[in-house]
Amino acid sequence: MQYRTIARTTVSAIGLGAMPLSIEHRPDETRAIATVHAALDAGVTLIDTADSYHWHPGEVGHNELLIARALSRYGGDSSGVLVATKGGRGRSGDGTWTVTATPAHLKQAAEASAKRLGVDAIGLYQLHKPDPAVPWAESVGALRELLDAGTIRAAGISNVSTAQIRQAHQILGEGLVSVQNQYSPAFRDSEPELRLSTQLGLAFLPWSPLGGISRSSLDGPSSLTSVTTAFHHIAAERGVSPQQIALAWLLARSPAVIPVPGASRPPSITDSATAADLTLSTLELAQLEDALPG
Repeated sequence: MQYRTIARTTVSAIGLGAMPLSIEHRPDETRAIATVHAALDAGVTLIDTADSYHWHPGEVGHNELLIARALSRYGGDSSGVLVATKGGRGRSGDGTWTVTATPAHLKQAAEASAKRLGVDAIGLYQLHKPDPAVPWAESVGALRELLDAGTIRAAGISNVSTAQIRQAHQILGEGLVSVQNQYSPAFRDSEPELRLSTQLGLAFLPWSPLGGISRSSLDGPSSLTSVTTAFHHIAAERGVSPQQIALAWLLARSPAVIPVPGASRPPSITDSATAADLTLSTLELAQLEDALPG
């Protein structure tokens, strides 16, 4: 396993996106915990969760509780694992998402997340999405208060623009350590945010990093993925999975990138983790770049 840094914390170059373990079509708990353990066995030391990762009403924090149980039952050393959680979004149980990023809600949510995770302070707490009904500075100010109170050790922001990154950086200073936006071979609208994150020394955690290669956990069964992309061709030549090629491509975009692919089965995260040790040649990277849409 190769490693990268989030501020002063060293983490695996590939993380685990734990959302599929708790939302629609989730696996049973035995398989879910086995998936987390497989990630740890593969050297993964970054797990990404959120209080809104659940399926049914009344399950707020389902994924955080699951991660806490999985870590407590792991037979090896999990002391070096960074659990990054998020607050500011909700789910009503019908598949829709809400946004609530008032300072009062974020502070209450962070305290509840810390309790569910069984920690005195959350290693990385991320504002899940800007709330159009709340001034951005007020939402980010809540993160500042959480940092000052010691409820969280570091702050991140998600689904943001370059202007929002700059403003958050002014408010939080060194307390801001990461940006998490959608970014993948099929979705590269966050190129400006990736460049800015790299310039500011912030980790960039792409969510849904396998877009264009694999379906997201929330995609419908009719959302098919092409099997004739350059990623698939190079994977066949290398004797590895297209997912590994996509993750290796992401890692080559910037030293700030730390993908967090989702997984609901042990073999999936084991395969993804292997991508950390896969280096693409200059020619391969050029071939992939030429084949990208847009």
